[in-house]
Amino acid sequence: MFQTAILPGPSSPGAMSSLLDCLSQASSRPRYAFMVLSLIAEAADSSGEAGPFVQRGRQQMTLRDWLCDSLAPMGGRDPRRIALAERVKSDLILEDRMPQDPTEAAAAIEDEVRLRVRASGKTNLSRAVSELVEAGLVRRCYKGYAIDHENRGRQRHAVYVLQGMARCLLPQSRPVPPARRAIPVQGEFRFS
Repeated sequence: MFQTAILPGPSSPGAMSSLLDCLSQASSRPRYAFMVLSLIAEAADSSGEAGPFVQRGRQQMTLRDWLCDSLAPMGGRDPRRIALAERVKSDLILEDRMPQDPTEAAAAIEDEVRLRVRASGKTNLSRAVSELVEAGLVRRCYKGYAIDHENRGRQRHAVYVLQGMARCLLPQSRPVPPARRAIPVQGEFRFS
């Protein structure tokens, strides 16, 4: 899921090991930071810019929501996630919002868990991106209602741009060889 193809190109040999070394020194959670960087590279265009929206199939969502949803399965077996599902179930029962149908009830619990995990995931994501910004691996800006505004909020959404060593995660463009055509040559005999 988090495999990024590192193809030969203008990046120097050992770029990945240098990036991992930088992450281990700059981040309090280097594995999480690497997953975030890999996902940003997956969503980025050829210039390394990801966001403010990500299109997956017919669904369009903000970059931060997509990153949080993409990282959410990593904690699926965590005991805290299981406990959260139990708390959500009891909260829905107390608020009298629990559907009677077991299938609908399971869907309601799953939706509420997803919303709560996304909310806490945004906090973790912001912390990781702030460490990446301090390390010089990502540049953060905002786009939306007020284009390239320095302050967030008011219908502006985060855009992350890979820079420095993190650009080795971007796929290198390879020239596509032209299709080979048989060129007829006059005056030559074929030997069979």
